[in-house]
Amino acid sequence: MKVIVYSRTHCLECNVLKKFLKDYRIPYENRDCSKHPEYTEEVKRLGFLGVPVTVIGDEAVQGLEPEKILQLLGKGE
Repeated sequence: MKVIVYSRTHCLECNVLKKFLKDYRIPYENRDCSKHPEYTEEVKRLGFLGVPVTVIGDEAVQGLEPEKILQLLGKGE
């Protein structure tokens, strides 16, 4: 299942989320809203005002929610 992370370069929570995904060997596409303003518009269309936002399939998760992300990927307990 494709995982997309909307983030900003100097966002601490975003960086922790990306480290979590890397540690769990979950491949993801990073969409940096700092470098591409159109990604900020995509975040708004998803119904959120800030990052990080993780999109897994048809589900979007805002913030640092590792348990929910693992559950959506079928890796939860």
